[in-house]
Amino acid sequence: MKVVNLKQAILQAWKERWSDYQWAINMKRFFPRGATWDILNLAEALLEQAMIGPSPNPLILSYLKYAISSQMVSYSTVLTAISKFDDFSRDLCVQSLLEIMDMFCDRLSCHGKAEECIGLCRALMSALNWLLRCAAFYAEKVKDTLEQAAAESQLKMCLERLGKMLGSTKNRALIHIAKLEETSSWSAVEQSLVKLGENLNSLSNSPLRSRADDCISLIKSIPTMLSVHSEQLNKTGFPTVHAVVLLEGTMNLTGETQPLVEQLMMVKRMQRIPSPLFVLEIWKACFVGLIESPEGTEELKWTAFTFLKIPQVLVKLKKYPQGEKDFTEDVNCAFEFLLKLTPLLDKADQRCNCNCMDLLLQECSKQGLLSEANMNNLIDKRAADRQHAPHLKSAENANIQPNPGLILRAEPTVTNILKTMDADHSKSPEGLLGVLGHMLSGKSLDLLLAAAAATGKLKSFARKFIKLNEFTKQINGEGSKGASVRALLFDISFLMLCHVAQTYGSEVILSESSPAGEVPFFETWMLTCMPEEGKILNPDHPCFRPDSTKVESLVALLNNSSEMKLVQMKWHEVCLSISAAILEILNAWENSVLTFESIQKITDNIKGKVCSMAVCAVAWLVAHVRMLGLDEREKSLQMIRQLATPLYGENTLQFYNERVVIMTSILEHMCADVLQQTATQIKFPSMGMDTIPYWNLLPPKKPIKEVLTSVFTKVLEKGWVDSHSIHIFDTLLHMGGVYWFCNNLVKELLKETRKEHTLRAVELLYAIFCLDMQQLTLTLLGHILPNLLTDSSKWHTLMDPPGKALAKLSVWCALSSYSSHNKGQASARQKKRHREDIEDYISLFPLDDTQPSKLMRLLSSNEEDANILSSPTDRSMSTSLSASQLHAVSMRDPLNRVLANLFLLISSILGAKTAGTHTQFVQWFMEECVDCLEQGSRGSILQFMPFTMVSELVKVSTMSSPKIVLAITDLSLPLGRRVAAKAIAAL
Repeated sequence: MKVVNLKQAILQAWKERWSDYQWAINMKRFFPRGATWDILNLAEALLEQAMIGPSPNPLILSYLKYAISSQMVSYSTVLTAISKFDDFSRDLCVQSLLEIMDMFCDRLSCHGKAEECIGLCRALMSALNWLLRCAAFYAEKVKDTLEQAAAESQLKMCLERLGKMLGSTKNRALIHIAKLEETSSWSAVEQSLVKLGENLNSLSNSPLRSRADDCISLIKSIPTMLSVHSEQLNKTGFPTVHAVVLLEGTMNLTGETQPLVEQLMMVKRMQRIPSPLFVLEIWKACFVGLIESPEGTEELKWTAFTFLKIPQVLVKLKKYPQGEKDFTEDVNCAFEFLLKLTPLLDKADQRCNCNCMDLLLQECSKQGLLSEANMNNLIDKRAADRQHAPHLKSAENANIQPNPGLILRAEPTVTNILKTMDADHSKSPEGLLGVLGHMLSGKSLDLLLAAAAATGKLKSFARKFIKLNEFTKQINGEGSKGASVRALLFDISFLMLCHVAQTYGSEVILSESSPAGEVPFFETWMLTCMPEEGKILNPDHPCFRPDSTKVESLVALLNNSSEMKLVQMKWHEVCLSISAAILEILNAWENSVLTFESIQKITDNIKGKVCSMAVCAVAWLVAHVRMLGLDEREKSLQMIRQLATPLYGENTLQFYNERVVIMTSILEHMCADVLQQTATQIKFPSMGMDTIPYWNLLPPKKPIKEVLTSVFTKVLEKGWVDSHSIHIFDTLLHMGGVYWFCNNLVKELLKETRKEHTLRAVELLYAIFCLDMQQLTLTLLGHILPNLLTDSSKWHTLMDPPGKALAKLSVWCALSSYSSHNKGQASARQKKRHREDIEDYISLFPLDDTQPSKLMRLLSSNEEDANILSSPTDRSMSTSLSASQLHAVSMRDPLNRVLANLFLLISSILGAKTAGTHTQFVQWFMEECVDCLEQGSRGSILQFMPFTMVSELVKVSTMSSPKIVLAITDLSLPLGRRVAAKAIAAL
């Protein structure tokens, strides 16, 4: 007999009472091969027939169970069919449907194509919604006293099934994918949840009530199932935070706060640091910096950093979402911990000659970081502690004003000075001169500059002085008084700008892009004529060779007159001509045309009125001395000595002593390099300015590799990086270059064999790499890792623990560079360093993917493409297709390129026939990626991972968890969801 349709076949089987296996045999006979049972909707047809009466038809149900067990029908069609049944009043039918779900709900799987796996996700979500509606129906029925007992037992059965279904992480992960795939169905689930919640309110049976609440909270946790991270509670010291803060305070006071805030947040997230300990570590680093800083400017910089900049950083940190906790509570808690570190606070108080904690607490309270009550409580506790502190109230300390108080007072002064400088200079140049003179006295200038640097006002400060310097070019029929005021304004602004450039770096002074006007005189002079560390000047450069008539008249003026004339002098021209004039004078002296006495008279003229002339003269002499042989240097060096000695005559201009102090400091900085190279000494008169901090750090006659390893070993033993070591590392990075620096430090890390040592080494290395994170990351991921992973003779170095530590370091660097590089933040310090050319990376990874790259040739040995996803829509996928390509991320960028190629390499290692420590390394790398990720963040480094890698990763035992699959695939893309569903359904 030929059966026309499915329904008839089922009815015939029922009439003739076939057994289940008989039914299966006959069905296969009736329906020729080709049509699958899912396409014919077998599950739905069977359920429809079974559920006709008030109780289900047991024979037809047995057919369905047989079909499920023998995999004639897929789980997704059965679940979809069940969720279409909505007559919940037929208790027995509902019971039998729940029993069918029991057969497979706790071990759902699907080994078909990606589309079928997505089908399973959708079906599971509709089954969830069906169970919720079912539970809501019975919860409503419980209110009816006649049917209470029956309804309670039905509700209990529903909740059991819900608990069972949601108890499996795999099922929750599949529902998570379905939620992103079909938002409308998820909102239906949310509505059913609300309804169930309302109906449960009247439920008196508490065990049922608590079970229902558990299920509801599990469902509500599905959308956020990836963002739960535990914090590290067993550690109290966090050397990375410490080092990042020290690095900023020592080297980057002028930097903006936002990049620092983001970097600190990154460290907090990657190392899962609890908020109070995180804030505590920031304060600890500030106090250590204060205590360690060399006297003078550096100490003022640290004070400004601690008391002005860090409170601003905390204000910004406060804006980040903190979860349930209140940030002010965390700050209070951090201060409570800090109070227990009495020796640290006592030493800082002793260094600063005041109660540092008191001032800090007041500053934090002003910024809204501490409540009044907490502040007073902490102040009292510290005051009580200080009763026992060793007070050093000696006579010489009593009248020293403490720096922190001065810095806090200097900050509003900066704002006032900026306002004064905005006024029209031509109206009252004398008044302006008075303000500037006041700024020069004592350590006022350095205090003001430190306060301006810490509050981000130094750039506008410098711009105002450049404007003032330009203003002095205007000469309108002036008398002798006006001329001397103009000369002084020129001189003071010039000296201040030199001082700022030397103390805070020349970047502060350069304008971003001046409109198409002329570049201000000082900027031109600084870029072409001013010696700086690492900058070699050519003494014959055209900038030192101005118009010869001007030079001749200047030489005559210097040689013949008893003192410098001021009226109608164009000072900027004088400063540009002085280098050529000095060359003429030197030649005359060398050839005995001039005697030593006349040279003395000339140098007195140069430095006697306007100190800037001496600065410009020495700037050229420094470049000139470098080019001379050993026996030719004497006269030039003698001239530098002459110019550096102040003149103590009656006839100097106003504020001479104050100006000389700054001049001497500028000259000492200028000559430091050349004096070291020529092994000469010039005794600069010490005028209250400090000697150059962090100068000449490397020991002579010791190879730099030994210096690097010894400093790193010392730092590792101590467990934290001090500012002195940071400067040594920075010098070594300049000297040895990025590859040398990175390679040798990675070698040091791979030598460590104790677990706690390797972890500490990673925390410290990450902080050291912050010296130039972008370039060091490119080198680490683009050169060093590929070499280690592709050279089998090096695989043994990647054993646990050092290998695991290197994986951690690589992920931390990759994440930091990637997140900051998208915002384009390179600090001024890093911009100075030679940028590795993108060409390096193009040779390694060519831009158009038709060319085989070096790396791809390395990988071609294991070309097994059997793991390409099998469905027709997926077949177009090349092995390297990744989310970044679908998001159209630019591959012209070196970092993106290096990341994409690193993941290709990782993917090929996972798919290779041989395994070893390098395979293990890849696994650690991926685990660390999952651990550190901001969950649900599209556009993290994992977007460069080829989609085909997911199915490879799942085969690794520690990676075969649904949460990991969700974390590593980009679920915002349909293809990403299919890949994830396929991998999870196969688990």
